[in-house]
Amino acid sequence: MAAVTEESVHHTEIPHLAVNVSHKTHRASHGDVKCECSHTLCDTFQEAFFYLYPFNIEYSLFASAMTYVMWKNVGRIVESHGHHKAKFRLKDALVGSVSGSLLVIAGLTTFILYELDIVTEDKQKREKVLLMHFVMNIVIVSLMSVCTVIGCVVYRLDHRQHISEKNPSHSLDVGLLVGASMGQLIISYFTIVAVVATGAKGYMNALNLTLAVVVVLQLGLQNYFIIEGLHREPFHAIQEAALRTNGQAFQEHPEVNTAVGLNSCSNKLNWKRKVLKEVCAFLLFSNVILWIMPAFGARPQFDHHVETHFYKHTMWTSIVNIGLPFGIFYRMHCIASLFEVYLMS
Repeated sequence: MAAVTEESVHHTEIPHLAVNVSHKTHRASHGDVKCECSHTLCDTFQEAFFYLYPFNIEYSLFASAMTYVMWKNVGRIVESHGHHKAKFRLKDALVGSVSGSLLVIAGLTTFILYELDIVTEDKQKREKVLLMHFVMNIVIVSLMSVCTVIGCVVYRLDHRQHISEKNPSHSLDVGLLVGASMGQLIISYFTIVAVVATGAKGYMNALNLTLAVVVVLQLGLQNYFIIEGLHREPFHAIQEAALRTNGQAFQEHPEVNTAVGLNSCSNKLNWKRKVLKEVCAFLLFSNVILWIMPAFGARPQFDHHVETHFYKHTMWTSIVNIGLPFGIFYRMHCIASLFEVYLMS
């Protein structure tokens, strides 16, 4: 947790707003600036450090979470039952995987252009890539919201019961999911207040406001979808129970063709499983690109100065530095949770 705090602290030094704040915060100084190194390895390490550092933050957060799970499981007695080995097969969610991969490629393209042009002195180029960044994020988050609604509708049609056994891992997953999402919600909330208070003049402000509103909607829908998925009985457990029930019925009433009923039941589940897997795959890839962009340096919160002028530099920097690490962790945690929901579907 100290590593997360350090991440926020070393991002707080911003000399003035006349320069590109995004890369001033991202490339904050480490140690004595007078210390110089003429070896080429020093420059290589300095450049690589900025891209490796987010993984250190994620590792620290996951290590804390997993240690807590281990602590909660000490002395816990689990009921003995057969374990089903779930397999990840790409063909089970081909549409979601392909469309999600295309979204990642498109997002990476716009992110690279953003990183290259946001540091230039040309104001028109900076506004252009910032506009492109906003539009791309709105498209990604909107598609995720629509996809999540489809998954929630399938849950309403699904009659799987909720897991009755207490599971510390799932309880922690839900707690981290809701808690970490508050970071992005805080940033979106203050963005909405700032843009509305200033009158939302100009297309850039309108896009910024739209993105903040859509993000709030997407976070709520995705949290509900993942929490419902984690607490539903796995499909393989239902199928095993159906096999045992039909086997007993066949022994008592051989004249009844229970195999037909079992096959019919499986067919009814197939389309639900297919839709849920497609939704999970698409959301998983979408969260990957939404994790990559802020984790590796995208800071539109500082490149677009409405919030900075409204809240003043110190307050807005504090809001972003508190909320952004949690927002980055939220996306990574969603990836792990969605993969688990995928395997259970």
